[in-house]
Amino acid sequence: MPKIRCGWAGSELAIHYHDEEWGVPVHNDRTLFEFLILEGAQAGLSWNTILNKRANYRAAFDGFDPHVVAGYDRKKVQQLLRNEGIVRNRLKIASAIENAKLFLCVQHEFGSVDRYLWQFVDGRPRVNSWKNLGQVPARTAESDAMSKDLKRRGFNFVGSTICYAFMQAVGMVNDHIVSCFRYRALAGKK
Repeated sequence: MPKIRCGWAGSELAIHYHDEEWGVPVHNDRTLFEFLILEGAQAGLSWNTILNKRANYRAAFDGFDPHVVAGYDRKKVQQLLRNEGIVRNRLKIASAIENAKLFLCVQHEFGSVDRYLWQFVDGRPRVNSWKNLGQVPARTAESDAMSKDLKRRGFNFVGSTICYAFMQAVGMVNDHIVSCFRYRALAGKK
């Protein structure tokens, strides 16, 4: 019997991402930084576009080490703008660098970015019970609060919709539909 998945997981890469990563709680600061940058890069594009470029992003952005990205200079920006393996948008690249600097500030203030970000869901994943993808919201009160606070701190490409996609990706919410084979595992149900 074939596995039932969320309908958006159509390509081989998307299926792997859906089955292995999407909705799994992430508490590693570097991985959280990666998703923050990738979700911002995705603005106005499909997630499949970003998934197809993800390996290139990891190489281009030094494994998403925020300490390294925060130090990028004009020469590195020009190199990134010529890199056909990533989204070559000047604003998104500049945002990634500035967000890396702010990420380090948050890390210093809270001890970890994990501690800061997970406060928006009281430290544990929100488990939803959607029957179909049409029920899944594009934003919530929690993503609104996260977006507002990140913007107050100076972050860019962190609108509420981007924040909600980030929350889904890093497991702050379980938005797998209830018939999806991943729903029960991530909801802590047998």
